Amino acid sequence: MKKQMLLVAMLAALSVQVGAAVPEKAAADTVIKPQPGQTQAALWASRVLGKLHYKPMPLDDAMSEKIFDRYFKSLDSEKLFFTQADIDQYTIVRTRLDDAILGENLSVPFGIYNLYQQRFAERISYARELLKTKFDFATDESYQYDREKADWVKSDAEIRDLWRKRVKNDWLRLKLAGKDDKSIRDTLDKRYESYISRSRKLTNEDVFQIFMNAYAMSIEPHTNYLGPRASENFDIAMRLSLEGIGCVLQTREEYTVVREVVPGSPAGLSGKIKVGDRIFGVAKDDKSPMTEVLGWRIDDVVALIRGPKDSTVRLDILPADAGVDGKHTTVTLVRKKISMEEQSAKKSIYEVKDGAVKRRVGVISLPTFYLDFEARRRNDPDYKSATRDVARLLVELKKEKVDNVLIDLRNNGGGSLSEAVELTGLFIDKGPVVQQRNADNKVEVESDTNAGMAWDGPMGVLINRGSASASEIFAAAIQDYGRGVIIGEPSFGKGTVQTIFPLDRFAPNDKVHYGELKLTVAQFFRINGGTTQLRGVTPDIKLPTMGDSDTFGESSYDNALPWVAIKPAVYIPVGDLKEMLPILDKKHESRVAKDKDFQYLSEDIALVKKQRKDNLISLNEAVRRKERETQDARAKLREARLLSPVPGADDPILIPDAKELAKQAAAAKAGNGKTAAAPKVAAVKGALRTDDGLQGDERTLAAELDAEKAAKAAKDVLLNEAVHILADEVSLLKTDTRMASRVLPYAVDSVK
Repeated sequence: MKKQMLLVAMLAALSVQVGAAVPEKAAADTVIKPQPGQTQAALWASRVLGKLHYKPMPLDDAMSEKIFDRYFKSLDSEKLFFTQADIDQYTIVRTRLDDAILGENLSVPFGIYNLYQQRFAERISYARELLKTKFDFATDESYQYDREKADWVKSDAEIRDLWRKRVKNDWLRLKLAGKDDKSIRDTLDKRYESYISRSRKLTNEDVFQIFMNAYAMSIEPHTNYLGPRASENFDIAMRLSLEGIGCVLQTREEYTVVREVVPGSPAGLSGKIKVGDRIFGVAKDDKSPMTEVLGWRIDDVVALIRGPKDSTVRLDILPADAGVDGKHTTVTLVRKKISMEEQSAKKSIYEVKDGAVKRRVGVISLPTFYLDFEARRRNDPDYKSATRDVARLLVELKKEKVDNVLIDLRNNGGGSLSEAVELTGLFIDKGPVVQQRNADNKVEVESDTNAGMAWDGPMGVLINRGSASASEIFAAAIQDYGRGVIIGEPSFGKGTVQTIFPLDRFAPNDKVHYGELKLTVAQFFRINGGTTQLRGVTPDIKLPTMGDSDTFGESSYDNALPWVAIKPAVYIPVGDLKEMLPILDKKHESRVAKDKDFQYLSEDIALVKKQRKDNLISLNEAVRRKERETQDARAKLREARLLSPVPGADDPILIPDAKELAKQAAAAKAGNGKTAAAPKVAAVKGALRTDDGLQGDERTLAAELDAEKAAKAAKDVLLNEAVHILADEVSLLKTDTRMASRVLPYAVDSVK
């Protein structure tokens, strides 16, 4: 489901909060009201959306009804807090939200939010009261865990019964995980209390952002309102750098805890900050007093720590190994530019046995199409770019004599359109890559104009349901040119182009900030004339579909733009894969039929799909315990197989990267003087895991980090199969010169 837990909309808002760095602590009964600047920002946003959007829609009564429904859904997507009576009492304003925006009076949407806060507090208080009762786990009843498409409950009695089942399920999950009653009661009471604590930290800026996004997304799914802080975070994600100290932080209970220290950063080089340290105070410069941040929202703490490059920040730290009354230390650091290397392109090399020879496949994982626009505008010679990084990695892979290259775009949600075009240019000589059509039906063609290829050998692209936008542009162009094999599952289906429009240009002065709009201004089309909109990119060789098209992807939106086609661009395919693809697919089917791990994963995917379709979970302990025992037995059997000396004789062998090994060794020795042993593979990526009944911050930080480490070490069955497919391609091309001349007519010599 799109939103699987309480407060998703609320917690998402916490991460992109717009207000000042120092929060005001709100009381439980605080009434949140709109600010004058917000009413003006809403008005200007409506004018921009009404004129510049690709699909401009008038802000009228019809739009008001859409905003009304989406706003209530944004606040309570699982229909756990409002009743139908709550909705009905606002029916009179259902067609008047357009008047609220145009008349600069947002009291109604803020009133709706204040009612939500009231209902939220009531439901959570009731949940905490239920913890004092005794549940009967012998009865045969079930709980509908995904209520996004359910109707609003009719009465308070119904919603109380809904919460009884929800709490009962939370309790049962912990009981099945081996917790006793006291531990369960304490865990859940603290969990529900934290829900209230987080809800009280929402500000009028958060409420404004939720409401404005209900408006923007009622036009089209990918149009959004970004407040100043959300805009800053979006920019950081695009350029993969920020100015700070190099700590990844998270909230655990009321503490701000260091979750990761970036190697080579000011924090890392100082040696004074460790994972698990708690930050109690921040002084944003040499002269400012220390501000206590206990109980603060994480984004407010981050905003205080960030600052201009070469400026000083002081932190009041309680070390990880100290008790709550332990001795604090003050750490002074100089902020520097921090590169987010974890999100950069990375390479690896796999070897596959092919009779007496070995085929080497280079894999480049690209999490996003990033680009530091500002640095490029300044002509900075070292500006960050996905294409530049991939080009560098291709040079390294050539030196390491790989036979084939796989670009892994799984869960790459897109990014810079220009990067998608330039990245395609690394694999074709010259030519069109994507077409754009604006609101005036004017079509422009984006082309690669750089002669030559960075890699002219065989290649493939691995995609899944999370591959969207720029990823789909790249994969579609590679497919249309016949340049490479597309492997995986159908992609997301986002075929629209967004641009950032700053609303601050309408602000009366520099002190007033209206935020930005990310609005859809065009639709992109493949060079063959089709579009990836709604349908996505269909792979040449399909792997098991892990996503759910009903709840994830463009087709899950109720107002997505339709699939259409335009005139194809003028281009010449560089290869013809039609003859080769059926052969590769047959080899693939034959191999996975004998691959136990692939079959296990397929079984898990089928089980998850069945559970989604049923959308009911038993609250009978005996039934659930039997289900858990079956799953545990299956998991142990698979784990034993993976830990056996020869879990898969035909698995591709990962060739260690010398630079990465040296980096890991240095990081390990910096901690205890010993080089960490490689983690054992005891799981398959995407497989079902045993439920411990806990949420992320309820586990110890050490346990959470160990789980992440294990997840990274898990066997990637789908990647392994994609590597096998490309190894098969190499074998075909090296043994069949006629086929090679069709697939790679410009580079036949490279595959001999």
